[in-house]
Amino acid sequence: MAEPTGTVREGSLEAPTRHPLDWLKPEFWDRQALEQEMERVFNICHGCRRCVSLCHAFPTLFDLIDNSASMEIDGVAKNDYAKVVEQCYLCDLCYLTKCPYVPPHPWNVDFPHVMLRAKAVAFREHGAPLSARVLSNTRAVGKLASIPVVVQTINAANRNTTARKLLEKTMGVDAKARVPIYHTPTARKRLRKLDGQGESKPAGRTRGKIAIFATCYCDHSEPGVVEDLAAVLTHNAIPVRLVERESCCGMPKFELGDLDTVRKYKERNIPVLANMAREGWDFTAAIPSCVLMFKQELPLMFPDDQDIALVRDRFFDPFEYLAERHKAGLLAIDFKQSLGKIAWQVPCHQRVQKIGPKTGDILQLVPGTEVTVIERCSGHDGTYGVKHKTYALSRKLAKPVENRVAQADATHFTSDCPMAGSHIAHGLDDKPAAEHPLTLLRKAYGI
Repeated sequence: MAEPTGTVREGSLEAPTRHPLDWLKPEFWDRQALEQEMERVFNICHGCRRCVSLCHAFPTLFDLIDNSASMEIDGVAKNDYAKVVEQCYLCDLCYLTKCPYVPPHPWNVDFPHVMLRAKAVAFREHGAPLSARVLSNTRAVGKLASIPVVVQTINAANRNTTARKLLEKTMGVDAKARVPIYHTPTARKRLRKLDGQGESKPAGRTRGKIAIFATCYCDHSEPGVVEDLAAVLTHNAIPVRLVERESCCGMPKFELGDLDTVRKYKERNIPVLANMAREGWDFTAAIPSCVLMFKQELPLMFPDDQDIALVRDRFFDPFEYLAERHKAGLLAIDFKQSLGKIAWQVPCHQRVQKIGPKTGDILQLVPGTEVTVIERCSGHDGTYGVKHKTYALSRKLAKPVENRVAQADATHFTSDCPMAGSHIAHGLDDKPAAEHPLTLLRKAYGI
């Protein structure tokens, strides 16, 4: 297939723009049109190859091309396109950090949206295996696993070799992968008495009071991180409460291509959040993927929804929020304890929020603290790092990060994504173990 013609070959020097996801239009679901767009984009990627080290999707594509009879994209069978799609976990890094041909460049390459479209079409045509549907139903699994007595049984089974081998056979969860530990009571139950009372000054884009979206993962598997977030905000005299009601943000179903279920979650979450936003509340969550869902993915799926736009503008990464307060001189810096050397892995879904290294900036305010920044993917991505089909690849992707952590010889290892942190620490035999940066900040405050 020939390269696109009629346009300059140089990459755009302008900031990337993102077009909405046209999933509500009939042509989005047309397989022939999808395959034509995949062929066009794959051909451009073949001629560039800058993203070869980001994930396994690009090596898969380039191997298919290089091993074909023509050694061009026209030599790759359309049925093999699915092999590339399977390896993409929609981290968005290729779009925002590597590709020179994203809009406003006239070639208009949006590799993640093409992959998402392919996942959505495949899901609508064929559904998904039971294991994928269960693993992506994080709220339901968490609720079941956090029931008293049940929680001890599930956690014990997850530590049992025989049970893990059975789980691998039945649900496709690799027996060697680290899986979540479930807790009771959950974060929302532990913090239900937060009342959001008090007063605090607006600062920058922050309005002075904030509600925590607990997230499925933290609510059931890392409730201590939500407690740390609340403690840090309270220490800074910021009125804080929980979001009144919450469903899953939708990211696990989004990555599966189940866009109709994403819409159902949106219809549960957005009215609650929009009403709270009108009452003056900002929002935050301790999982970058959940923040990104409200900041980027839902606004791109529903570009004309004013309530979604309102929530988007009021949602903050925790350290982005604290940095806004610090810029206005309103962040407490009464730190009691140095943190020493920290190796910080920056999660992909935080990097693509375009907020800069705010976590590192805040942690380095602690006297006697040095942060080594590691901007490389953990290879976890929710289910990619636990599925038997992709676990070995996820370990390969995590290895450069593990090497950097080991080389840093740090006192602490941290990642804003608890799942990414746990995955990397697992490869290091927990030497050091993963700690959330909010946990470290609370420790520095001595609260």
